[in-house]
Amino acid sequence: MVDVLVKTQKLKKYFRAGKSGLLDKILRQLPPLVKAVDDVNLEIGKGEVVALVGESGCGKTTFGRLLTTLETPTEGEIYFDGRQVTKSDQKAVRRKVQMVFQNPYESLDPRQSVKGIVTEPLSKMGISKVEKDAQFEKVMSAVGLDQNFGERRPRDLSGGQRQRVAVARSIVSNPEFIALDEPTSALDASVQSQVLNLLVGLREEYNFSYLVITHNIAVARYISDRVATMYAGQIVELGPTGEVLKDPKHPYTQALLKSVPSLDTKKIEPPHGEVPSLINLPSGCRFHTRCPFVMEKCKTEDPSMRRVGNVDVACWLF
Repeated sequence: MVDVLVKTQKLKKYFRAGKSGLLDKILRQLPPLVKAVDDVNLEIGKGEVVALVGESGCGKTTFGRLLTTLETPTEGEIYFDGRQVTKSDQKAVRRKVQMVFQNPYESLDPRQSVKGIVTEPLSKMGISKVEKDAQFEKVMSAVGLDQNFGERRPRDLSGGQRQRVAVARSIVSNPEFIALDEPTSALDASVQSQVLNLLVGLREEYNFSYLVITHNIAVARYISDRVATMYAGQIVELGPTGEVLKDPKHPYTQALLKSVPSLDTKKIEPPHGEVPSLINLPSGCRFHTRCPFVMEKCKTEDPSMRRVGNVDVACWLF
């Protein structure tokens, strides 16, 4: 049994779709709510890699930001190493979690040198210059970059090098948990494989726990222990990577896999229909408007998670 590091219970994050003026507040005419994350339960073990897959706009990035305390939940709880994360202990938790953002060029300060970027988390921890220099050399070596890169600026680096710098910054403070938001989406195919191998190697060396946010099923297959499929703010399937990707239970996971090119298929079939608006969600099962197996019950009742073998799935077919 793996010890649980990160846990969420009925986690929700709602945003207002726009700003409201004073008159709107008086009349109580507030903008509609965007239900980015809606009642999500998930556990991530120590040293475990969970891949969160789904189409763009389904709430994956918001969920990652919640776990790294960059967003505050609207409702629900987040637990880190057995303790509930509250405002009073957010600062302590933030020292143990990091996030690698989707576009490294936008997330790296163009005015800072690579060394300044990577060691910035250590500066906030009050670590001496000697210790910072030693840690900088260590993490740059770990991500496969020479410490001579320290004086360069982000504009002087290739896409793969910028992503390695972003990873170096995330591990320099020795976190226990890292959320990676589409860590390879902005990279060429050859560089993607280098970064994925880097992440696998770092996990083996440092025993990090990862949440890998991706729309790329191949990335999930290669790097993760378990896969969670997210649709319209909810997790609809969760289980061991090999089982979920070999025999997906939820129709949405099946549709995602049909959209992935392979040697065995001659035709790619993307999921049919439009992704629902997170402002005006369908009643019942949120996937019923696109599901080829829809039943009357699906249109009115939202299915809860249930165990099918080693996989949890939210679908009335089960």
